[in-house]
Amino acid sequence: MCRICTSVTPGEPQITLSSDRSFTYDYVFDMCCDQEEVYTTCVGKLVEGALEGYNATVLAYGQTGSGKTYTMGTGFEVETQEHQVGILPRAIRHLYTGIKDRIQNARQNGEPPPEFKVDAQFMELYNDEIIDLLDPTQGYLRTKGIKIHEDHNGSIYVKGMTQQTVTSVAEALNLLRQGALSRTTGATQMNSQSSRSHAIFTLLIKQQRLVKIEDDDPENSGKSEFATLSAKFHFVDLAGSERLKRTQATGERAREGISINAGLLALGNVISALGDKTKKALHVPYRDSKLTRLLQDSLGGNSQTVMIACISPSDSDFMETLNTLNYANRARNIKNKVVVNQDKSSRTIALLRQHIQELQIELLEYKQGKRLVSADGVEVVNDMCHENTLLQAEANNLRTRLKAMQETIDALTKKNTQLLAEKATNAWMNCGEGNSDVTEIITGYLKEIQELQAKLLESEALCQQLRKTTSRQQQSVVLSPTNHNFSFSDTSNLIAEAKMDLSKDLEILSRREKREKNGNDESLGDGADSENSDNEGNNSSIESSDTEEAESQYGLELAELTTEISIKQKLIEELERSQQKLHSMKQHYEEKLMQLQERIRATQEERDKVLASFAGQTNQPSDKMKKVREEYERKVYEMQKEVKRLESAQKQHAKLLREQSQQSNQLRSLKAEVEDMKRTKVNLMKKMKEEAQKHKQIEIQKTKEIAMLRKESRRRENQIRTLQAENRVKEAVLRRRNEEVTALRTRAKGVMSQKAAGRVPSANSVTFSPKVAKSKWSLIEKNINKVKVNKKAIAVFEKDMERLINERESLGKELEQMIRKRDLLRLSRNANPNEIQDLEEQIEAGQANMDYIQESISECQHNIIEIEDPKTEVELLQLQSVNTLDEGKYLIEKLYSLLLAETFSRTSDLNLALRI
Repeated sequence: MCRICTSVTPGEPQITLSSDRSFTYDYVFDMCCDQEEVYTTCVGKLVEGALEGYNATVLAYGQTGSGKTYTMGTGFEVETQEHQVGILPRAIRHLYTGIKDRIQNARQNGEPPPEFKVDAQFMELYNDEIIDLLDPTQGYLRTKGIKIHEDHNGSIYVKGMTQQTVTSVAEALNLLRQGALSRTTGATQMNSQSSRSHAIFTLLIKQQRLVKIEDDDPENSGKSEFATLSAKFHFVDLAGSERLKRTQATGERAREGISINAGLLALGNVISALGDKTKKALHVPYRDSKLTRLLQDSLGGNSQTVMIACISPSDSDFMETLNTLNYANRARNIKNKVVVNQDKSSRTIALLRQHIQELQIELLEYKQGKRLVSADGVEVVNDMCHENTLLQAEANNLRTRLKAMQETIDALTKKNTQLLAEKATNAWMNCGEGNSDVTEIITGYLKEIQELQAKLLESEALCQQLRKTTSRQQQSVVLSPTNHNFSFSDTSNLIAEAKMDLSKDLEILSRREKREKNGNDESLGDGADSENSDNEGNNSSIESSDTEEAESQYGLELAELTTEISIKQKLIEELERSQQKLHSMKQHYEEKLMQLQERIRATQEERDKVLASFAGQTNQPSDKMKKVREEYERKVYEMQKEVKRLESAQKQHAKLLREQSQQSNQLRSLKAEVEDMKRTKVNLMKKMKEEAQKHKQIEIQKTKEIAMLRKESRRRENQIRTLQAENRVKEAVLRRRNEEVTALRTRAKGVMSQKAAGRVPSANSVTFSPKVAKSKWSLIEKNINKVKVNKKAIAVFEKDMERLINERESLGKELEQMIRKRDLLRLSRNANPNEIQDLEEQIEAGQANMDYIQESISECQHNIIEIEDPKTEVELLQLQSVNTLDEGKYLIEKLYSLLLAETFSRTSDLNLALRI
């Protein structure tokens, strides 16, 4: 959850850190820039210069993990895409392409092709020891016999290094790959593949080419001579600056980090000495480190140097980024003196030829009368020659003006001719093709309008047809067969109406409860930041006790109403079930009655037919007739018995219908009661909403007061820390002043005793002045105290910023988990809307807290930038102005006592912290 703390000004080589501090450099590349753009802008011209005999150096500096090895291309990768290739492989390709082009151009011009020889070296500086990365031996043998020397021209070279000749791009890249595999790397907390050494890949370019002699002498014109040029190209991949508390390195890794920081400190001192204009006459500490000794030519010497400062845009690396930008800003002030590395003999011949040419021009001027020698032997310029020069310059100016005026006349003439032609052909322009074009355009527009109108009519017709279909479907649904006329249709309608009203009431109730709960949750979310305060919420709880009692009372009443509504709903459901049961029983009994009546009728008809048939047959025996009659009578008796049973069931059904009417009356009374409850509930909801709004306003006000109190508390804590630091400084100053007064008194007594003994110094010698020494020491002490206070304040703000960054990271992880959980609940079908709403409110509160933490981080960064002095390399200890040995001893004693006092104070603070 890191934020970007850097921004690049579009179109300008300027970078802004935390919107407060801007740095301007020669080139600035944003995060979206690729390797090709960096190489073309910065390094391409250095390769061309190396082919012309100029030394060049490319340095990559920055904190660990900022991309220095990636930018330089000194790391070994198995598969590297073309856009990821670093500066060094691109420079090797460019170098051999330039060599090939120069050879081809010489052959095309009929000249002898130049001869090139390219040698490569690859070394690393590990724990202040130079290691030959191209040496196949292992262990200490790779460092044996390697020494740094300086030749008679002041150039630095390394004796004992492996130097291999490369004739192609493949050979050079093979050496680079071989050395990269041998380089020392390791893993730290900030970088899994951290470079543990400074790497320097060097290309030594020598060429011998034919150069034409530049001479006005006709005897030497057209002649050529051989010139030998040499160039040295360093590609330096510096190890990243490390802070042990962030890398958490121990053992060997910690020793490596200390060695890396020591080398970078020495390099920074050299850059400060070279970049400060007030230190031109001071000693430059090249010999403090082997790194600065190796780069002596590149820093303030004969070399074109480009320093690439790699920074991290993350605000978690704010201090490292600020230090890197200050480092690069100082390096930008270094001015190198670059000359062509040419062989002495050829360079001497060229200088002599140039001098001869200048003398010949001067002799020609004497012959032409431009130069005269006065009686005193002083050379003067002839007045006529001077006047002639002025007249020629004026004539050239007039010719230029005449040419410009002639061009203006030609342009006006051409424009006039065009206007006359347009005027003559005006009639032709107003007819024919013009009207036809307009007609075609209008016709096209009309055609398009007609097509659009046709499409509109079709769409309207289709829409009308769909409407008719929909209306027919609705009519068919309304006119679906419901031809059964029940005696309890009024009751069914009444139940349906009651059920519909009850569902509407419940829906309104649920919506209002949800809105009320949202309001309460928002008030709780707004006050979430006040949970960690100690005693600031006591007054708020006392003042809102009455509000909470009223809300609890409203809640009880609302719960009772909800319970009664649920009871009424159950009664309505029971009535509905009884209604459905009666409806099914009625259908069943009616069907039974109809079947029995049909059976009785069919039996009677059958009986009549049988009796009629027996009556027509008189010869039938009477026994048979009697038997048939008895059988039919028995059937009729059974049917009549069944009819009586059904009639009794019908009576019972009628009784149930009467009870149903009573239930209908009960349902009407229940409906009236539900209406009353609904109105009561609406009033309660309104009161609860008003109370919730009041409570929310109180919570918001208390939250604002708590935030203001916290801010005021932080401000007072900062003031207390600052005052404590100033108090300690004042106490130390007072203690040192007392010691100083005692020392001055002792020294004054010694001087007086020497004067009394006659040991008075001579008049020409510079005597020790306690007053001057005291003033110098006061200035030095003042600057030291100022820097000390600033460093302490920066350390405090840096510690606060690290704490806030850790809090932001943990809060960001919590927000990600809540967002993931919310998204899963949204995708779930059985998700609870209230739970999703709670998560959204928690996410909103977390984001507000995140914004507050980010604002605090920005404030810490702003304070650090304000305290940080842009001119950090101010000379605090101006010891170069010490005049006497006694004065130097006095200042050193003061520095020593100051160091002891600061060490004792620091030790006491650490012991106190350990006890706590």
